[in-house]
Amino acid sequence: MAAVVVIWIGFLLDLILGDPPKLYHPVRWIGKEISFLEKRLLKRPTVSDAELQTGEQAKARKHRERRGGAVMAVIVIVTAFVVSGLILWICYRVHPILGVAVEGWLCYRMLAARCLRDESMPVYRALKKHDLSAARTAVSRIVGRDTETLDEEGVAKATVETIAENASDGAVAPLFYMMLFGAVGGFVYKAVNTMDSMVGYKNDKYQYFGTAAARIDDVLNFIPSRICAVLIILCSWGRRFDRKLSAKVWKRDRRKHKSPNSAQSEAAMAGALGVELAGDASYFGKIVKKDTIGDRTRAIEPEDIIRANRMLYRVVWVMMILFTVLKGVLGFVL
Repeated sequence: MAAVVVIWIGFLLDLILGDPPKLYHPVRWIGKEISFLEKRLLKRPTVSDAELQTGEQAKARKHRERRGGAVMAVIVIVTAFVVSGLILWICYRVHPILGVAVEGWLCYRMLAARCLRDESMPVYRALKKHDLSAARTAVSRIVGRDTETLDEEGVAKATVETIAENASDGAVAPLFYMMLFGAVGGFVYKAVNTMDSMVGYKNDKYQYFGTAAARIDDVLNFIPSRICAVLIILCSWGRRFDRKLSAKVWKRDRRKHKSPNSAQSEAAMAGALGVELAGDASYFGKIVKKDTIGDRTRAIEPEDIIRANRMLYRVVWVMMILFTVLKGVLGFVL
């Protein structure tokens, strides 16, 4: 039952404490490692040289950058596994209670349900005051798209999309890997997810170097993203949510993003709320064409941020309860 105890410790600490700004987060250490490796492994030509490359030179650059990105991915994953595993091994050797406490703390730092809620609420409060400038500033902290031209509905939609997508990345997926492999599994997952968020872009700089990070992230999120979508459907009870529409939209729209995973929870959430998500968005000054997800049965509104957060909390609570039942009462070995 040790796995159940440490995950519950981490889960409850996350819901109670969130991410205190003065408390150092292990993800920052992972980010510094990724930045350090990137500077040494991503060696790109100057713009003028790139323009003069022949086909063979461009091909060589592609292989060189993909190889460098793969080396970085291996180093980051191995480091996360070894460091977290060694810390826990030492702690459990000193005393089992110390081991449980430290592993529970590591589980807590790998979860972001409360943080996601806390970061989205300033957007909600600004929208309720009709302070569009403040709402744009607040949402820019949690999304990667350009926010300067978003109207109030666009800001609300971007926030709901972020909650829906990160319900998987920030809560369900870490819980899934911690349930399988303890805090070490959560730590390795978080390392991969952080790496993907830093270099997994299909732009000129990272389109080859970030390939390995993006593909590993896709593999690790394949099952959790679908678990998250199913849980959203199951948790769509009450007059503010529509379970049938959630299931319908998920079946129809879950493959509409280029990523095999990101549309899974978005589609289920869009259906549950009865709103339309996704669509064209601006990134670094360029419009990126995207399919819409969901049906526009009504205009999205600030209150949908509250509803999306409520759904997030329902999902993580149900997942924790199901895990406890399977692990403890039924004796199901994960």
